[in-house]
Amino acid sequence: MSRLNIVVGVTGGIAAYKAVSLVRQLVLEGHDVHVVPTESALRFVGRPTFEAISRNPVHTELYEGVAEVRHVAIGQAADLIVIAPATANTIAKLAAGLADDLLGNTVLASRAPLVVAPAMHTEMWQHPATQANVALLRERGVTIVGPAVGQLTGADSGPGRLEEPETIAAAALARVGRAPSEASASTASDAPAPRDLEGRRVVVSAGGTREPLDPVRFLGNRSSGKQGIAIAEAARARGASVTLVAANLEVGAPAGCEVRTVQTALELQHAVAEAAATADVVVMAAAVADYRPASVSEQKIKKDASGDGLVLELVRNPDILAGLGRAPHDGTVLVGFAAETEPDDDRLLELARAKRRAKGAELLVVNRVGWNEGFAADDNRVAIIGRDDAVVTEAHGSKASVAHAILDVVVSELHHAAEAAPNH
Repeated sequence: MSRLNIVVGVTGGIAAYKAVSLVRQLVLEGHDVHVVPTESALRFVGRPTFEAISRNPVHTELYEGVAEVRHVAIGQAADLIVIAPATANTIAKLAAGLADDLLGNTVLASRAPLVVAPAMHTEMWQHPATQANVALLRERGVTIVGPAVGQLTGADSGPGRLEEPETIAAAALARVGRAPSEASASTASDAPAPRDLEGRRVVVSAGGTREPLDPVRFLGNRSSGKQGIAIAEAARARGASVTLVAANLEVGAPAGCEVRTVQTALELQHAVAEAAATADVVVMAAAVADYRPASVSEQKIKKDASGDGLVLELVRNPDILAGLGRAPHDGTVLVGFAAETEPDDDRLLELARAKRRAKGAELLVVNRVGWNEGFAADDNRVAIIGRDDAVVTEAHGSKASVAHAILDVVVSELHHAAEAAPNH
């Protein structure tokens, strides 16, 4: 697994001491961590502590390192930025795009995913200004982790407590499609998902279609439906209303989703078209048979009747994703999947780009499959192709973490669509 360049911003709250554990965990995960504290943060935790734990120098001043343009270089080099704790003041500055210190400049100068873990008193967290600022950051694709409910400073208790470092680390790594190591894997499932699909309708197809030859036999594929189920679960956790079109799943459907069970490609086409009519997002993760038998025997085909061989006539199934892509779907993000056996990485991406254009999908997720990879596994490795044919992101890890990486791109696409809308 490649090493990430992670910036951890620390702001001036009493919970700053927990940032030390967060930095330590990310370092132990094997990443290169650079701490950018505010001057207020250093009133709670000293610079030597952050330098010792991160194993990197700590900078706070805008006018240090001018020759190397440090005030933008740190952000430009980052693969991920995590701000923990984030005070109400810092959240307001992020929402307004202010850059009056090194941390603010680092955020504005970076295109890396941003994860913010708020920590403040309950009244400050619940204030309409703070809630509006957090909502604005979420709309821009920022991942908000927490806050938790619990003991605050003094005798106060309530929402506003900083999430535990393990939870923040797990959520941050999931934001870039990384699973935590085994030492912290037990906490990853507890990481709160951002509620950035609240009010959205998401349709996910999962599994593999089966085309009957007779009442006993069928033509099928090796898809288990695990990745589609993970996407449905992740979308539900992020606040979406989810319809799962389930084709012969090998594992149980997730709770909290409307499930429509299908067998064949034609049944899947009908169910998806019906559900997609009111959907904001359609994710076609199911493996759909390209062909079906021209005729289906009402009785079991006997080998004695077919002699030494059996000849089947196959006809093309409709291309469901391409049909959705050709139809008007303004405001609906279509996500296609391509499972390919191509061994060459560059050629694999070219196949994915061509398929995205042919299908008319906004996004296309491609992964390599074979006899011993892809199907039925618990992990996955994907690349996501965007509407400009560029690789938007790559993700590798558990199918749950890959699902969130895919949805991160989907959320970004929804934001861009909203900004481009005529009435925006």
